[in-house]
Amino acid sequence: MRFVIALILLVLAGCDKESEPKGQAQPASTAKAGASDKAEITLESANGMRASLSYTFAGQKAPSAPFADAQGQDVSLADFEGKPLLLNIWATWCAPCKAEMPTLDALAKLEKGRMHVIAVSQDLEGRAPVAAFFTETEVKNLEPYTDTDNALLTAFNNAIALPTTILYDSDGKEVWRVAGGVEWDDAEMAKLLRAAD
Repeated sequence: MRFVIALILLVLAGCDKESEPKGQAQPASTAKAGASDKAEITLESANGMRASLSYTFAGQKAPSAPFADAQGQDVSLADFEGKPLLLNIWATWCAPCKAEMPTLDALAKLEKGRMHVIAVSQDLEGRAPVAAFFTETEVKNLEPYTDTDNALLTAFNNAIALPTTILYDSDGKEVWRVAGGVEWDDAEMAKLLRAAD
């Protein structure tokens, strides 16, 4: 029980419930945008909300932690190898997570066939709140993946805040990660996504 409470507090600390992105995320600096760069790059939306782009973990293999697909069957990130993968780790109680979800859904439609775009919810209640949110916001291109045991968070040593989105190449190796909400269907983000090609 203590572990669950500590985990919830850790995740809550990372999720900024007060601000939602209304504008578009733009790199504050493009000079450091090389895949080999280990520095963090600030992405700013028009309303001043910030996300952080990092190459710190570039080259690391995706964790093998299991999570559930829409039918409740166990899957892992290895099941998506063969194409680039954009993994979004989110929850329905996280305002920036919810704000970026329609643009992530639009990206899933744009990238269909070229890249896997998946969103894995950390909601402890499972698929019910995720399915309700997807219906309410008309998300149609994303499958309601769930991780009720927070196995993915544990695989990342509970060191990520929500939302975090990680780009993997077709071999399952990390290219970069973004901590914070952005608009995923924007041209600037499209350029960053090509780094997995």
